[in-house]
Formats: sequence, structure tokens, C-alpha cells
Amino acid sequence: MGIYEDTALSRVAQLGPEFPVCNDSEAFIQQIKSIYSGIAQLPSLSPSPDANCLFSSLVYLCRQPIAIDVATISAKAQAMRIHLIKLCAQAEGLLERHFSGLLASRIGNPLDDITLFPYYDNYLKLGHLEYSLLTAQLERLHTLPQTMEGADCLECQMNRERPGHPKSIAFLGSGPLPLTSIVLAKHHFLTTKFYNYDMDPEANSMALKIIYSDGDLCQRMSFHTADVMDLTRTQLGEHDVVYLAALVGMDAVEKDQLIKHLAQSMKPNSLLMLRSAHGARAFLYPVVEMDTLKMAGFEVLSVFHPQDEVINSVVIARKMAAKGLSE
Repeated sequence: MGIYEDTALSRVAQLGPEFPVCNDSEAFIQQIKSIYSGIAQLPSLSPSPDANCLFSSLVYLCRQPIAIDVATISAKAQAMRIHLIKLCAQAEGLLERHFSGLLASRIGNPLDDITLFPYYDNYLKLGHLEYSLLTAQLERLHTLPQTMEGADCLECQMNRERPGHPKSIAFLGSGPLPLTSIVLAKHHFLTTKFYNYDMDPEANSMALKIIYSDGDLCQRMSFHTADVMDLTRTQLGEHDVVYLAALVGMDAVEKDQLIKHLAQSMKPNSLLMLRSAHGARAFLYPVVEMDTLKMAGFEVLSVFHPQDEVINSVVIARKMAAKGLSE
């Protein structure tokens, strides 16, 4: 284990990703603490044997069916969790940059080699899940009576030729390797336009190189540099679906601000799709609180907590019309 040979970290890493897991929440937190300590000591969060081993162990541990509510853990454990999520976000960004650059260097269409990304199968599974949940809600919205609130927006929202398939999706936080947009565009929403937003211009430039050689996607996917909090009703109000990536808004305060801003900027009856986390998986990704959505002016339509290797929970909410409009 290189520089970690004489530390407690080496004992964690040498166990590999499938080490024994305790069902007791306190014992679980101690295991998390050991891995967190190792990750915090890494000289770099870029892909490496040490980093890969530690993060694999962390993901394996957090996938276990451990009954834990992160809202009830101690303040010290909560601080560790928040910092761990930030470290995971940095590592995920570096991993995406590494493989985005690798794919862009390939001859021909980079997407032909996209399976090189180690978690691509997980994106396929999560993409299919999100497609199924989203189309079910869009088809339901398509059949609602025109007397409902914001009914004047239904005609512009629905793809009348393919109910359940949105005309456009705004993806907020697409990153240098926009796998979610790519999977949804190539395998599910075959006519939908994807407007990808990221605050990092370099990430957008890298993402564009990935899809540039694909004749279909380069026509349906665009990339824009902007902070989500700077996006206006003009930019977001034209979309049927707004997708908020899991790592946009790293804590409860940021998520609350983002969701309130989206509620002010999205059109009535458009759908907000978010990735959240539940139980032990909340040590990997931020949690979206349902009360936060409701108080901002969204109706929560669907919540799904996976039990397999897919980590993220999926939440779909409808932007309700402003109070005072007839229902």
C-alpha cells in the first residue's frame, strides 16, 4: 500500500472492497471513520491503486442494508460525513476528467469506447430507472384534465407525438463526462434535446469533445457555462424537465437555496428530477429533503430508493402553479 504500509489505513485497504460489515450503526460509523481517515490522508484524490481501493471499500460499505438515519447521528459524525461527501465529489470529478480525456484521445467516435468508464453499467441501470420513472409521470401529466392549475402550459410542455418523451431537458451539473445525458439521449429519449449546464468552462469543453463526433448527439446536446443560481426563467422556463445532479449543492443549506431558485425559474407543471441518497448511502451523496421541495412549491410525485449497486435515490417533483391561479 505504499505510503500507507504502517498506518491504520493499510488495514482497511488490504481488506479490499468486500470486508465484513457490522449491522450496528455505531460500528458502521467507526468503519466509515477508518476509511475516511485513509481518504483524507491521500496525497491526491486522482485515480490510483490506493484511492481506488479506499473508495471501492467505502462504496461497498455504504451499499449495505444498514438501518441508519443521518439526521440523527452525532454532530462530530455529521461533520465527518459532510467532509467525506466533498472528498467523494472531488474524487468523482477527477475520475470523470481522467476518462473524459482518455476517451477524447481515441481515434473516431469517443462514445464507441465509453464502456471503458468503470461505472458505466451503473449509469445504464440508473438511466433506465430514471427513464421509467420520468416517462410514467409525464404520461400521467399528459392525461390530466385541462382544468388543473397551469393547464395553459400543458400544450407547450408535452411532446404530442410521443407522450412521456419531453421536448427538452435542462441538465444542471453535467461535468466533463456527461454520462447521464448521454445514456438518456442515446438509449431512451431519442428525439429530446439536452441543454447541459456546468459552471466550469473546461468541463464543458471536455464534454463537447466527447459527443462532437456523434452525428446525432452533437445536434441534440449543447453545453453552457453558468452557475445554477444565475439561471433565469428565460433559460429554465422553456424546458419540460429540469434535472439537478446529485453533487450540485453539497449540503442542506445549498440544496435549499437551489431548490427555491428552481421553483422561481421553472414553468408550472414542468418536472424536477433530482438524485438524492438514503440510509448509509447518505455518506456518499447529499440528501434532498422532501419538505424542502414542498415548501419551495413542488409536489413530490415519486421517490425511489434502490437496493442494488445503484447508489442514488431518484426523486421526481412537479412545479406547481403560483397560488391564486385556478385549479
